Amino acid sequence: MTSLPGGDSAQPNHQQYVVCARCGTSAQGTPLTWSYSVEDGVGRHVCDSCAREHIRAIETRLDSDWW
Repeated sequence: MTSLPGGDSAQPNHQQYVVCARCGTSAQGTPLTWSYSVEDGVGRHVCDSCAREHIRAIETRLDSDWW
């Protein structure tokens, strides 16, 4: 087994998935069109469809429980 700089062993690149906090849509990696916020110390991704639907609430920083 080959070792990479930093001590990590060579393993296949595993893609991470993110899930929309509103509708549950999942995507490989983090799409550039998705929104990300932190509420009560918890990071939340919101897909582009949900972000468009609730853009005014997002821009005014209302908690997602409100919208």
